[in-house]
Amino acid sequence: MKKDILICGVGGQGTVLASRIIAASAMDEGYTVHSAETIGMAQRGGSVTSHVRIGEEAFSPLIPAGGADLMIAFEPSEAVRNIKSLSRDALVIVNSVPVKPSSGGESGYDGKAETAYLQSKCRCIIVDSESMCRPFGSSKFFNVAVLGTAVGAGELGIGEDTIREEIRRNVPERFLEKNLAAFEAGIAKGKEKGNADK
Repeated sequence: MKKDILICGVGGQGTVLASRIIAASAMDEGYTVHSAETIGMAQRGGSVTSHVRIGEEAFSPLIPAGGADLMIAFEPSEAVRNIKSLSRDALVIVNSVPVKPSSGGESGYDGKAETAYLQSKCRCIIVDSESMCRPFGSSKFFNVAVLGTAVGAGELGIGEDTIREEIRRNVPERFLEKNLAAFEAGIAKGKEKGNADK
């Protein structure tokens, strides 16, 4: 398998954990993996971008422009910011819920223009993190749920059980049950979208 996956969001959304689970799962299945993060003021809500490159053909951990097969975006404007990284047939799985600026005042930013732009430019699965994660009590579980969406849509190329095992290894015991439930909810969402496209 050869797959280049770009994961983007802002600090605090769990993008790095998601990328580590993908990378570890791919290695568990015997693939060569290169990964890297670019982090800008991440703890203050700045941009976070993770690159995961799976396969023997990747000699650098950074995905070149136009090379990403899949983008998992935790925030709509971050998806638009990274659109130049996508290959022609790439899929974008994007959270429709924006992270609003913390500088005070009402910006009017609701993410709708960004998701509409993405839909006009590429294949998209739009996911509402708030509604998906409501049963689990926090949108903090979205990073695992969206991995399930990628698996359910058949876009990740890694087995469900392999990822479940890495979730068990990487998530603290007290949060494990809800993370596994969020992963299953994500799989259901991805299968629903995949079937709609057939």
